[in-house]
Amino acid sequence: LAMADATAAELMPGLVEIIEQDAPGVSMRVLPLTTRDPRRLLDEGHIDLAVGFFPAVLADLTAQAQAGGKAAFEYQRLYNGEYVCVMRKGHPLASGPFTLKRFCSAHHLLVSFSGRPFGFVDEALASLGQTRRIVLTVNQFFTAGRVVSQSDLLTVLPARFVSATGYADEVVTRELPFAMDPVSVQMLWPLRLDSAPAHRWLRRLVTRAAAAA
Repeated sequence: LAMADATAAELMPGLVEIIEQDAPGVSMRVLPLTTRDPRRLLDEGHIDLAVGFFPAVLADLTAQAQAGGKAAFEYQRLYNGEYVCVMRKGHPLASGPFTLKRFCSAHHLLVSFSGRPFGFVDEALASLGQTRRIVLTVNQFFTAGRVVSQSDLLTVLPARFVSATGYADEVVTRELPFAMDPVSVQMLWPLRLDSAPAHRWLRRLVTRAAAAA
């Protein structure tokens, strides 16, 4: 399985509990997800299942289906994730009005698998004619939270993830001062594995773990 650390922190404790009860002889490997398009990894057999936010992939698969083509991948929504702004306790923006202007004027840390300093939050800001200054990118959600807990940077993290970090009491979360659609977390797999009994069993377990998270 490939997933980002935030997704793993939410799903894996429940998934391990299910496996220990239902299939104690099974072993799994979780690899770091470092791309928003894991189709090559799936196609080449490096991973069996990817879990994450894949908007461009889903748009491409939908376009293929609408054009009458046969997609080589299948997907299933697991849950919608809300995102929040995270900062250290005592941060100047931890209390008082949290306006769009104050958000954009701050210095930001972005979780970026590619290192590119532009993400879906920046897309939402661009639609409002706004920008923010990203002074640091990292490729792990856990690292992002730890850095902002000890600095004046802001970051945006999945709300469900913050409580799983172990340092939730060191940070403050605030609702984003602009509208943003929920992020849909999907699992994605190659069509060739769709009917394989073991893979169908795995997908059922991941779905159960997601529902209980």
